[in-house]
Amino acid sequence: MGDDSEWMKLPLDQKCEHKIWKARLNGYEEALKLFQRIEDEKSPEWGKYLGLTKRFVTESNAVAQLKGLEAALAYIENAHVAGRTTGEVVSGVVCKVFNQPKARAKELGMDICLMYIEIEKAEVVQDELIKGLENKNPKIVVVCIETLRKALCEFGSKIITLKPVVKVLPKLFESREKAVRDEAKSLAVEIYRWIRDALRPPLQNINSVQLKDLEEEWVKLPTSPPKQTRFLRSQQDLKAKFEKQQAAGGDEADGEADEETEVQVDAYELLEAVEILSKLPKDFYDKIEAKKWQERKEALEAVEVLTKNPKLENGDYGDLVRALKKVIGKDANVMLVTLAAKCLAGLTTGLRKKFGTYAGHVVPTILEKFKEKKPQVVLALQEAIDAVFLTTTLQNISEDVLAVMDNKNPSIKQQASLFLARSFRHCTPSTLPKSVLKPFCAAFLKQVNDSAPEVRDAAFEALGTAMKVVGEKAVNPFLAEIDKLKLDKIKECAEKVELAGGKKGGAGGGGGKKEKPAAKAPPPAETPAKPSGPAKKAPPAKASGPPKKGKPASAPSGKSKKAPETKETIETELSTEVCEEKAAAVLPASCMQLLDSANWKERLASMEEFQRAVEQMDKSEMPCQALVKMLAKKPGWKETNFQVMQMKLHIVGLIAQKGSFSKTSGLVVLDGLVDKIGDVKCGSKAKEGLTAIGEACSLPWTAEQVVSLAFAQKNPKNQAETLNWLANAMKEFGFAGINVKAFINNVKTALGATNPAVRTSAITLLGVMYLYMGAPLRMFFEDEKPALLSQIDAEFEKMQGQTPPASIRGSKKAGTEEEGDEADEEQVDGGAGDIMDLLPRTDISDKITSDMVSKIEDKNWKVRKEGLDEVAAVISEAKFIQASIGELPLALKGRLNDSNKLLVQQTLTILQQIATAMGPSLKQHVKHLGIPVINVLGDSKANVRAAAMATLNAWVEQTGMKEWLEGEDLSEELKKENPFLRQELLGWLAEKLPTMRAVPADLMLCIPHLFTCLEDRSGDVRKKAQDALPTFMMHLGYEKMNKATSKLKASSIWEAVRRRPASKDQVVGMLEKARAVMPAKAAAPAKAAASKPAASAPAAKPASAPARNQTPSEDFSEPESKPDPKKAKAAGPAAKKRESMELKVTGDKDNCKQNRLSRGTPSSQQGVVGKKAAVKAGAKEEEDKSGPIYILVPNGKEQRVKEEKGLKILKWNFNTPRDEYVEQLKTQLSTCLAKWLLEELFHFDFQRHVKAIGAMIEHMEPECEAVISCLDLVLKWFTLRFFDTNTSVLMKALEFLKLLFIMLSKKNYQLNDYEASSFIPYLILKVGESKDVVRKDVRAILTMLCKVYAASKVFPFLMDGTKSKNSKQRSECLEELGCLIENFGMNVCQPTPAKALKEIAVHIGDRDTTVRNAALNTVLAAYNACGDQVFKLIGNLSEKEMSMLEERIKRSAKKSPVAPPKQERVQKEQPTNPNATFLRKPAQEEVPNKLRQARSQNALLDQSVPSIPKEFQLDLDVFENNHTCASDIPDLVQHKLDEVLEPVMIPERKIRSVSPHFDDIHNSTASTINFVISQVASGDINTSIQALAQIDEVLRQADKAEAMSGHIDQFLIATFMQLRLIYNTHMADDRLDKKDIFKLYSCIIGNMLSLFSMESLAREASIGVLKDLMHGLITLMLDSRVEDIEDGQQLIRSVNLLMVRVLERSDQTNILSALLVLLQDSLTSTAGSPMFSELVMKCLWRMIRFLPQTINSINLDRILLDVHNFMKVFPKEKLKQLKSDVPHRTLKTLIHTLCRLTGAKILDHLSMIENRNESELEVHLRKVVKVLANLSGHKSDKSTEKGALRSDDKVIKANVSDILSEIFKKIGSKENTKEGLTELYEYKQKYSDADIEPFLRNTSQFFQSYVERGLRMIESEREGKGRIPTSTVIPPPSTDPSTVSHNNGDDLNAAAYYERLKILRQRRGLENSTPEEERPPLSSLKPSVASCTDMLHSKLSQLKESREHFQQEQSHSHSPTRSSASNLDDLKKRLERIKSKRQ
Repeated sequence: MGDDSEWMKLPLDQKCEHKIWKARLNGYEEALKLFQRIEDEKSPEWGKYLGLTKRFVTESNAVAQLKGLEAALAYIENAHVAGRTTGEVVSGVVCKVFNQPKARAKELGMDICLMYIEIEKAEVVQDELIKGLENKNPKIVVVCIETLRKALCEFGSKIITLKPVVKVLPKLFESREKAVRDEAKSLAVEIYRWIRDALRPPLQNINSVQLKDLEEEWVKLPTSPPKQTRFLRSQQDLKAKFEKQQAAGGDEADGEADEETEVQVDAYELLEAVEILSKLPKDFYDKIEAKKWQERKEALEAVEVLTKNPKLENGDYGDLVRALKKVIGKDANVMLVTLAAKCLAGLTTGLRKKFGTYAGHVVPTILEKFKEKKPQVVLALQEAIDAVFLTTTLQNISEDVLAVMDNKNPSIKQQASLFLARSFRHCTPSTLPKSVLKPFCAAFLKQVNDSAPEVRDAAFEALGTAMKVVGEKAVNPFLAEIDKLKLDKIKECAEKVELAGGKKGGAGGGGGKKEKPAAKAPPPAETPAKPSGPAKKAPPAKASGPPKKGKPASAPSGKSKKAPETKETIETELSTEVCEEKAAAVLPASCMQLLDSANWKERLASMEEFQRAVEQMDKSEMPCQALVKMLAKKPGWKETNFQVMQMKLHIVGLIAQKGSFSKTSGLVVLDGLVDKIGDVKCGSKAKEGLTAIGEACSLPWTAEQVVSLAFAQKNPKNQAETLNWLANAMKEFGFAGINVKAFINNVKTALGATNPAVRTSAITLLGVMYLYMGAPLRMFFEDEKPALLSQIDAEFEKMQGQTPPASIRGSKKAGTEEEGDEADEEQVDGGAGDIMDLLPRTDISDKITSDMVSKIEDKNWKVRKEGLDEVAAVISEAKFIQASIGELPLALKGRLNDSNKLLVQQTLTILQQIATAMGPSLKQHVKHLGIPVINVLGDSKANVRAAAMATLNAWVEQTGMKEWLEGEDLSEELKKENPFLRQELLGWLAEKLPTMRAVPADLMLCIPHLFTCLEDRSGDVRKKAQDALPTFMMHLGYEKMNKATSKLKASSIWEAVRRRPASKDQVVGMLEKARAVMPAKAAAPAKAAASKPAASAPAAKPASAPARNQTPSEDFSEPESKPDPKKAKAAGPAAKKRESMELKVTGDKDNCKQNRLSRGTPSSQQGVVGKKAAVKAGAKEEEDKSGPIYILVPNGKEQRVKEEKGLKILKWNFNTPRDEYVEQLKTQLSTCLAKWLLEELFHFDFQRHVKAIGAMIEHMEPECEAVISCLDLVLKWFTLRFFDTNTSVLMKALEFLKLLFIMLSKKNYQLNDYEASSFIPYLILKVGESKDVVRKDVRAILTMLCKVYAASKVFPFLMDGTKSKNSKQRSECLEELGCLIENFGMNVCQPTPAKALKEIAVHIGDRDTTVRNAALNTVLAAYNACGDQVFKLIGNLSEKEMSMLEERIKRSAKKSPVAPPKQERVQKEQPTNPNATFLRKPAQEEVPNKLRQARSQNALLDQSVPSIPKEFQLDLDVFENNHTCASDIPDLVQHKLDEVLEPVMIPERKIRSVSPHFDDIHNSTASTINFVISQVASGDINTSIQALAQIDEVLRQADKAEAMSGHIDQFLIATFMQLRLIYNTHMADDRLDKKDIFKLYSCIIGNMLSLFSMESLAREASIGVLKDLMHGLITLMLDSRVEDIEDGQQLIRSVNLLMVRVLERSDQTNILSALLVLLQDSLTSTAGSPMFSELVMKCLWRMIRFLPQTINSINLDRILLDVHNFMKVFPKEKLKQLKSDVPHRTLKTLIHTLCRLTGAKILDHLSMIENRNESELEVHLRKVVKVLANLSGHKSDKSTEKGALRSDDKVIKANVSDILSEIFKKIGSKENTKEGLTELYEYKQKYSDADIEPFLRNTSQFFQSYVERGLRMIESEREGKGRIPTSTVIPPPSTDPSTVSHNNGDDLNAAAYYERLKILRQRRGLENSTPEEERPPLSSLKPSVASCTDMLHSKLSQLKESREHFQQEQSHSHSPTRSSASNLDDLKKRLERIKSKRQ
């Protein structure tokens, strides 16, 4: 083969591997050309060359290698499979290319590496390059470093992982090669650009000279953060954003990037962790206990050296921490204390979050040690405790800190407050919730009154810091009792505070000590992120949350009524003299005198006067305290006469209701009310009084006072009635704020009372409390006698299942606000946690002695057991315990690893005890005591594992899942290669994760270990991992998990055998399977699932295996639908799913065989048993499949429509179906389909889908009603199949759909919009399928679709389809549009023919030939329908496109045959069903163009009457000559026009036309404007301001402003939505800066002023939009809050100016109509301000004032319609009844002005009013016209109308020139051209001698001919007008003659005439049109919908003009023909002949 000719014949792949280098070179060149030629990146061609890519780069010949590298680069850039070759190709590049001397080769090699990074293979490339750094050839090392540097420079630190690069950097600086060191230096500089000072620690040990050089280079770098300049394929959106920013030079983006970089950079992450525990001196623990301080110091110094390492390896530091803690707490040598504190700080800094386990142990010790006063000790302790805080949360250490806040030592109190102040600086409002802040504030308030000034200052600083963090509003409720001076000091401190990363100089108190914590920015950045999402299991619900913390006695009242309390508590008690004086000022003198009269009748009269006076008093004038003290005056509450007493009690209630009733006043009367509550006659009045006081002073406070007073008495009747009142009050007021602890002792007293009524009342009260508190309430009464306890249980049983009633009293606003805040803060606690907080808890820390702890840690197991027994006894005795349990956690943790398994189990039992006893406070022990329990799950004994699982569940019940998932602890446990641990832990996670609504981001750390478990040696681990996979995916998402697989790769064969690493392909396959069965996230309403907090739930959580062995489909898909008894039944299909998934992914052949045998049975049952079970399961399945498969659910579809409209479910709208859509559909279908069918439909095996569709086809006809009931869901499921790639499923689906639409057509069922919108868009996607057979079926379905859904509604969907990137889809959609226009006429075009055709015409310039042809054919179809009018409709085309269109029209005209064949005519006449014309020919492949058949048929008719345009073409010869058809004609008379055209609903189309802008959406400018406008209404102020700035930039440039045309309504809607958002939300949000709101207002008003300064744009605003805009602006002017903003008055002045501009520049008709409607609405609304109506009327008066100038531009018909509607709602009498007469005067003035300006002509403008008798408008107009006529000198002997006309004649003659000028202006405008022609015709009729020649002389020839032609048309129409009504073919609609005789009456007659011709054509089969899409009936032309009328009138005029134009052309091209008038007359005569035959 030495001859060239031989290898030239070889195929490409053989050339590339040929031994001759020339052959290889030739092969590489061919390959390069081929790769550049293949356009589809997924072409199968790429796979053929997959194995050659390595050959390309490892070529030995230097010349050939260059071509090979180019070919490889082209392959990687274009082939979708290129990623598979990354490792071998990059390795080849490193070894064989980077050592080449040619620079070009190295450059190409680097490009290849970078291209691999671009296609998402950065990790593999980076690994290979780092391997290359170890190469012995320095040239390779240099290029590898350079490549890494370039990759980092272009892709940034997000894509290139810096940790491994930084790790090798010091080694590179030590290289002997200068080139390597220099390149390393460049790399270090580049890294520094991205991470800044984070690079310093890793490089601190390099040569000092090199470090100095680096420092010099670093200083030169720019301070601005670098940007990513090259992007991955998945980052194309970022790329576009970057390019846009580059073009705009965006500074804002820079700021964002900088911020992101700061968040990500963490030097700690770049460091290698150091293991120090093994490096501790062997005698460390002995020396640290030594008596000599020098030895202790020596030990500590050794530790200090080790803890200076900045990052420490995780391990068990418990002993070391205990040792350091002991030194800090007990060592007398302060130098050693300082040293130990430094060691502890270093340890904390090195471990970070991992130290959190020990934080709770060291904090109390450090705080106690603050009693030391030496500065160096205090400083060290501060550093230590600050470092500890960054490893934990404030909640976890809050109790420890609060414990020392009352310490006697002022230093401790001061330092504790300063510590909290420093800690608060690292918090955010979310990490410092009210529940945490409240107890701290209470402690601080005590300290601000401390005698020590340093304590007071520290407390002020802490409070100021808290105020700065959470805001003044959040802190103020806790500062209610503090005086103003102190409050000012707190605010002063708040202003000085510097938060973490803050902007201001720091406040005092340890500011200098914050440097170290501040250097650790990352941990505080992470800390706030923790509580951001609610992470917990489905919480037990509570109906109405009691208070979260009930510690201080005043807490409840503070919660339920914040604002009033702050005022009331200040009120001081008044003396009796002052009270008498105040009361005398408001009460009658006689009343005051008789109050203490001895005669009861006088006292009664006095009380009556008292009551009348109170009833008449104003709230502000009522001295409540004085009045109630007068009532208490002798005899006071000892009143003996029951009538007087009743009056007194009633007056108390009145005062409490009407006045500003304070607690001080309440205390005066409560004793008396309680004393009378048991009285038979006065008891009810006393209860009413108590309820009124409860409303005034809050129920919690009132109830507490009343109960304590009642039980201070000995009257059992009073006690019983008090409890009864309280039970009822709780139901009325709700439970919010009730201090349960305050009642418990009194209720217990009542339960022990001897009087049975008191006991019964107490039990009733407990029943009511149980409604709110649930099961935990019983815990308070467990010590009661069994008999009493059984009564309580019986009462609780009665309440079981009931929900608490909604509160009807009380200050709801304050309550709900508080509840909402609390719920947000502590929703992770669950419902039970709130009640558990109320339980009295014991502090057992004193009982956990050191002896007990030492026993637990003893070497003798019996002693250890004894210690554990003692602990269990202490906990049992205490029952409920506090969170502080001393040294117990570390001791118990050691016992979890005990060698004696009995002790392990006992420890687990104790931990369960602790969980129940401690309640929600258990959270702080999760890390150091809960996580070790997970480790026990790895025990080899099943009973120990079961106990551990029970303990775990008991803990999670109390803590929720969030704390368990945070941090690395869980991932560390999963990392352990213990099969028992892994399977139990994964099973537990699979059970718990689906119940959570959100999870911490740390869950992602478990994913690599989860992937490893998927291929674990143990089958059980693999199975559990597969079960858990969907639950992880439901939270993390498929994309994240799929991305994590990129790090999977097998290393060496030995490693693969030893560790079995998860291989990527298998894991990706499993992810795909898991995606199909992924459960939906727990919904928010899950809270309400349980009506009671689950306190007894620990018993309900079994630890047995079956509960944890459920499959994902059982556990998660339908969690609520299957109770436990049915698990076995459900296990069949679920087990199939699980096993079939395992079959695909498991490599074990034996397992595969067993799984195949045991389908339908658990995997443990195998062999013969498995076979039998399989047979049984199969038989059972067959039985289940019998019966109906569709289930009829009444009103199910309607309910789904409501839910989707109310946004309760996801709207079916997506580009690709996401998992939540699939899950939602599955849930909805579960009630509509048989269970077995549902499982088949959502199975991941496509063959099951095919079988399921087959079954659905079989059952379709017999179960058609049920099919229709769930049709929307069935269609949705088939849309999912359109996204499948399997052709067999797709074909089966299309077969079903064809049969379905045939069935629907037979049933005359019409799809609703809800069904259509969720199906048609996805069907249209498949019309662009590459396979012909699929496209054919889709087209057939589209044809059938028009039978069950209006074609005019299908049209917009097809228009959307033309925007696809798929050229096949575009062309097919255009073809379908052409068919619709051919078959249904131009009325099918939506929203209007003009918009539709403009968008279709755009495709004439498409680069794809088929699309161009389809677009031309569609426009041609439109041309055939409406003639030359199409050129106006399509808008401006380029010359090239116009020539193509004209050529196509000419060609179609030439191809049309001269004479129509009779056969085709007959065929066309045959179908009697109008729907028959819908059907297209099925064999469309044989015809080159679908439109040609229809077009050729239409062309046959075109030849018969060439002089008449095709819109009204009618071959009357057929009717005249064909006498046999005469009998059919009478049917035409009986057929009513409005019935035929009933389906066409014009108003719907009006609505549709508002939504997408069909003519603009293809335009990139328009879509950009749409996007920017959408951002104007954003809830984010900055986003909205940016969007407004962009629009303002467009509006300010005259050349660009026109781009806004067509978007004005959209923009104004977005603007007033933003105004509404500001008014309702932003202005009410105290957290927002008012300057930002002012800035937003300024931007909005500036934009509006710019917009309304351009009249052309301003006139586009529609009525509805102007109404809303004016409403928003007036509301803004009236907003009192605006005045509080700085420059608020200036803002209001600007709004005033804007309103004037709107009134002047808007379309005058639209703005006047808008104001009238707005006035009507404001007068109708009772809630509106009267000022609002006044401002609207002022606007109207301004409009009226300018009416003389604007009257000619106003549509009077529209205005009079609005006035008519106004007068309907507000007749004259009703208007006069209004408080103000201004509305009446305004309306009268408007009518009078209109009449004065127009005269009697005003009566001709009532055409749009259907029933004039509904209002007084016409009568009023006639009166005004008559009065005006009389005033102008006319007598009233003739009719008012004639007089008005005569006066008009005089005016016209006087002002001929002005009137003609006005008429010609109208003719010249697009909108009023028809009206102008009509007026000109009427003018010529009146004044035949008038000369219009001067006005025509200066116009174009075209305009002159147009005017003459228009006048002739009007003349011809009016000549024939008289005959039509007398002998019409179809009787006109029964309307009032006055409604027809308006100024457009001629048009309507013409319209009626042409409608009759169209109906006649359709009856004879002469047009491919259907009744559904015809022109609307005359009834629909009523002017009630003005826009529709205008549209139809303009269409008629356009058609008439085009007919005239066509006739003129025909007259030029043929022999002279008759004029248009004679043609029309001829047409009418022939029609008359047809009618006469009928008679």
